[in-house]
Amino acid sequence: NMATEDPFKVSSLKGKVALITGASSGIGAATGILFAELGALLALNGRDVENLTKIAQQCTNAGGTEPLLVPGDLTDEDTVRKTIEKTIAHYGRLDVLVNSAGILAMGSIETTDMAQYDRVMNINVRSVYHLTHLAVPHLIKTKGSIVNVSSVNGQRSFPGVLAYCMSKSAIDQFTRCTALELASKQVRVNSVGPGVIITEVHKRAGLNEEEYAKFLEKCKVTHALGRPGEAEEVARAIAFLASDAASFITGVNLPVDGGRHAMCPR
Repeated sequence: NMATEDPFKVSSLKGKVALITGASSGIGAATGILFAELGALLALNGRDVENLTKIAQQCTNAGGTEPLLVPGDLTDEDTVRKTIEKTIAHYGRLDVLVNSAGILAMGSIETTDMAQYDRVMNINVRSVYHLTHLAVPHLIKTKGSIVNVSSVNGQRSFPGVLAYCMSKSAIDQFTRCTALELASKQVRVNSVGPGVIITEVHKRAGLNEEEYAKFLEKCKVTHALGRPGEAEEVARAIAFLASDAASFITGVNLPVDGGRHAMCPR
């Protein structure tokens, strides 16, 4: 029966064990909820335990089974190890890794000190490297897949967010290189490149309400589709890349940015 084989008719994430980082807010949270709706078994990581618990409840409400919570800061190496260990102990395997934990920080070459540089690179790159390194042996067993959350800033250059742009550029290269390294093991690795998405990330980076409103207004010009994006829109792209619907796709950075990556000021 063809219908049961069509990943768009029957969710190809159903019954898959997925570890999602940064799941207490933004894109990670939206991805967790969508994966729950699609029948995935979830392990959710985030630093804000209270928020993570709320998102877990939304996942259960969406018809999913109760997620395993593996909270903690992934710049701590013990936390990274425990995150993988607890997931495997609970589910016995891992099919999908979504690296969504990340921070945005404002600053240029003149204003970004080494502490800020280290904080951005440690969270956005080093912790992703470490978690993926430990997850890979388990993903090889299941011929699983990895989706990294990058940014249009990885492919395009913007002033004023230097360490962030560098970190996302690193994630894009990490995605392509690991995709080639793991291809012979049938583990697929892809990333999404969101444009401006309405999440808490910009306010956390220091924008006040007024500045944030101006920033979102400017998105009408900086994004071809004339608006910022929603976290759910990125989650759908992540779900696609993670799933068997993308079985012949590896090493890609899929822009989810309303056309921003293709634009040039004129």
